[in-house]
Amino acid sequence: MPITEQQRIAAFLDRETARIDALVAKVRDAIDHLKELRTALISAAVTGKIDVREEVAA
Repeated sequence: MPITEQQRIAAFLDRETARIDALVAKVRDAIDHLKELRTALISAAVTGKIDVREEVAA
């Protein structure tokens, strides 16, 4: 396989790997944000700031 083709393949793989890494970082950020929201929701429910009785009974 010619070196130029190998270089093109390597460049493509570098670009795709960077794109995938960026997507993974976005997903991790979203997961962290959802965990924060979950914690806040649980705290609000436990302290009575929101009424969840109807939701639990359903």
